[in-house]
Amino acid sequence: MAALEMSERLQKYLAARGLGSRREIEVWIANGEVMVNGRVATLGDQVQAGDEIRVRGRVLRGDERPQRWIAYHKPEGEICSRSDPEGRSSVFSALPRLRDQRWVSVGRLDLNTSGLLLFTTDGDLAHALMHPSQALVREYAVRVLGEVPAETLQGLLAGIELEDGPARFETLVEAGGEGANRWFHVTVSEGRNRLVRRLWEAAGCTVSRLIRIRYGPVALGRGLRVGRFRDLVPEEVAALYEAAGLPRARPAHAHGRPGARGRGAARGKRVRGRPKRNR
Repeated sequence: MAALEMSERLQKYLAARGLGSRREIEVWIANGEVMVNGRVATLGDQVQAGDEIRVRGRVLRGDERPQRWIAYHKPEGEICSRSDPEGRSSVFSALPRLRDQRWVSVGRLDLNTSGLLLFTTDGDLAHALMHPSQALVREYAVRVLGEVPAETLQGLLAGIELEDGPARFETLVEAGGEGANRWFHVTVSEGRNRLVRRLWEAAGCTVSRLIRIRYGPVALGRGLRVGRFRDLVPEEVAALYEAAGLPRARPAHAHGRPGARGRGAARGKRVRGRPKRNR
């Protein structure tokens, strides 16, 4: 994010600086952990160039740290929270360490779902990408147990009433399979919890595997192994900011090679039996 040239809402500015998500920062402000010019800040405060901002006891430096954006291939069995009372592995343990910034995830995946997760230090971008008004398309590869009748597929496209309202797949394409399993590629444009699984379950189908393969303009790709991350290329970054309706932030310098593994990441298994994309 560029330096302040005019007043801006405090929580938006801090999120864009990579201090955390807007939700996290709003909690800090509500708890009195953010100060502006020596006084405790409140939600909705405006800040401008020259203001002294102290966040959780630390004064922000005036220099702007470049932003960073990565794609991570989440394995099954990892949670998307930073910590877990049950001691399960977190996706955040697999990411590269940052100094004076925090990774913010763009959406989540449930424990038993693998595939693409996007992370950025630009909390403002993450907030915009997840906002329902953007309606960014998420694409999944789904393995379903058994044959699925044509009328069931039609019903999933037409819409099914769930406990939190009607939902449907925007597209549904058969992607092969063998034995008792069939693969499909489906897309949705909302981020309701476990939406893809719940739609199949409501149609009477059993999902045996679920992989997110695209979020908005960024695809998982074939080269990124499970449990690995890669920095997004400039074209992907530009596409994300365009999709979010935001000006592009200043990029970081190159960070490692594609497929690098973050310190402390658990070793993931290779995806086997994954379907080929229809061309």
